[in-house]
Amino acid sequence: MDFKKVGRYVVLGVLFFLPVTFLLFLYPATHNYTPLDIVNESVLDLNGFTSDTEETILLKDHITVLGFFGKYPMDKATTALNLKELVYDTFKGFKKFQVVIVMPKGTEEAVKQLKEEISSYQDIRFWHFVFGEPETIRGVFGSLKSKVTLRHDFSTDHVYIIDKDLNQRGRLDDRTDNELEKNKAIYGLYSFNCIKVAEIKNKMSEDMRILFTEYRQKRKGEFNSDTRRASDLKNSDEEK
Repeated sequence: MDFKKVGRYVVLGVLFFLPVTFLLFLYPATHNYTPLDIVNESVLDLNGFTSDTEETILLKDHITVLGFFGKYPMDKATTALNLKELVYDTFKGFKKFQVVIVMPKGTEEAVKQLKEEISSYQDIRFWHFVFGEPETIRGVFGSLKSKVTLRHDFSTDHVYIIDKDLNQRGRLDDRTDNELEKNKAIYGLYSFNCIKVAEIKNKMSEDMRILFTEYRQKRKGEFNSDTRRASDLKNSDEEK
């Protein structure tokens, strides 16, 4: 018996069946996941803003990561690079996905410099900068649910997930398993801090995947809108 040949076939068999087995474990999860919460409705669209291209950029009918980089965009280079590498590069192939950064008018030249910093000859055609007047920017930010405030220069390191229907998505209950066991008070997650790499990798990326799964199921007619974290929270409140 040629043991080397047998061993080679065993190794090839393991390499083939291990990924298949892993996918089989994942398959039920795609049908029993909990949809991403709507934490706020009626986010203002970007009417009245101009863009860094000739396109009209709107939030409606897109899955958007929305940010605010303020008067000094180069100060947000780390924020932008983390957002690009950890979110944009991962999801840019998904249909109707976009990153939109709201900027004050007059920052157009500085934005060009930032774009050179983050592009590195890569495709950023789904990453848009829009420009507006101070009151218009405050209006859009004011329509968001947020635990942080917009700085005096109209900037923040936090970004927001907006769905196709202008709903803000996040987590109504962001407690850890340990906090749940200790029955800690409920708190939500409405935005994601791009300076905190772990938050972007472990929370925002997961939430984006959940949202894309929801829209994929809607296209297939498989989505059950009654299953929401909000329902779970309501039930837990009734039990207290």
